[in-house]
Amino acid sequence: MNSPQQKPAASVVILGGGLTGISTAVHLKKAWVLFEKEAGLGGLVVTREKNGYYFDRTGHWLHLRDQGMKDLVAQVLPGQMVEVERKARIFSHGATTLYPFQANLYGLPPDVVKECLLGVFEAKLAPAGGKGPKNFEEYCLRHFGAGISKHFMIPYNERLWGVSPREITAAWCSRFVPLPNLEQVVAGAVGANAGALGYNATFMYPKQGGIQTFAAALAGRLDPHRVHTSASLDRVDYQRREVLVGGERVSYSALVSTLPLPELLSRMPALPQAIEVHASRLRCTTLRYLDLATRAQPTADWHWAYVPEKRFPFYRVGIFSNAVASMAPPGGGSFYVELADRSPVSEATIRESVQGLAEMGAVASPRDVLFADEREIKYAYVVFDDNYYAATSAIFAFLESHAIYSRGRYGSWTYNSMEDALLAGRDVAATIDAISEGAKP
Repeated sequence: MNSPQQKPAASVVILGGGLTGISTAVHLKKAWVLFEKEAGLGGLVVTREKNGYYFDRTGHWLHLRDQGMKDLVAQVLPGQMVEVERKARIFSHGATTLYPFQANLYGLPPDVVKECLLGVFEAKLAPAGGKGPKNFEEYCLRHFGAGISKHFMIPYNERLWGVSPREITAAWCSRFVPLPNLEQVVAGAVGANAGALGYNATFMYPKQGGIQTFAAALAGRLDPHRVHTSASLDRVDYQRREVLVGGERVSYSALVSTLPLPELLSRMPALPQAIEVHASRLRCTTLRYLDLATRAQPTADWHWAYVPEKRFPFYRVGIFSNAVASMAPPGGGSFYVELADRSPVSEATIRESVQGLAEMGAVASPRDVLFADEREIKYAYVVFDDNYYAATSAIFAFLESHAIYSRGRYGSWTYNSMEDALLAGRDVAATIDAISEGAKP
């Protein structure tokens, strides 16, 4: 067997060509080389086309808060992005209501509204003090009361995460779960709420070609000679600061990995036993979903809807073509349908999903569905259980002591947005450049 070839040393090796890897390369001043296992860049920010219908890997709506990221998007796609005002809905008890559920009870059956309001009053008027909530279920009961927790927060999140809310800590949700005050809850119960709550009230999206248009434009800023696609990582030798990719060894002064954290650690021989134990405790859930096309226009006008009831096989449905019409041929619709069951998709599940879409008013008839293709995301939702913070803290401290920076949604083993992925690349580039220049990072 031939010994692995030695490539010239790169100052920084970047593993993974998703948004974080691309952003790292865009922002780095030091020399870098990027390896991506797929044939093209983009990671999960890719778009599939079939018969004139376009599908992202479920909802990839670009929510921007950072001015630097707004400027970057404007630079790479000048005049090619549109700002869309969010239309998010909840479908439960046979009614379609505004998002978030906890601030928009109007339209639900009166007995449900009554139960939810009484629960909120009890929760808000409960004496303060004591220990904080131990898990997400307790968090919901503490902040929203029994009614809202029963009718939406607990069942929906159990379907989304694939585990009981009792297994998830309360620490993850401060940014992503809106906490309306009592006045907002009451106003929402009588239809008098004003203003959109939540971090994603608006989003940016390409006019043509799906979200991959943005990823491709950003990747277009990279030196193609430094980018190696169809190049899978074989091994990381953290002691020698080398990676083995496709039989070739590359030395590095710093390594930025955007691979899912378990994938990186599994390719690092001779890890300390304590780190291996922590790695064994990392948990996530797989997502199975449908790319679904309709020959007729959707009968709903929303962009996505949350579905907490177990009688439906899906917990969230999105309509790409309602946000940007070019995502489907004229007169058609392109959907993503996220399934609560993590097992392989059966024909029965597809039939039930199509019938469910008709019941919730997303399509006029099941006969409007042209095709529904099963898709999968292996690493979808990280589980923030009792082991999470101790494990990730120890793992990241170990990695960074060896100049390995694990970043991005799955590299950082977290739950975040596309903008967060871009910011992670920008920030780690600044950290590495500062160390290189002898400055304090």
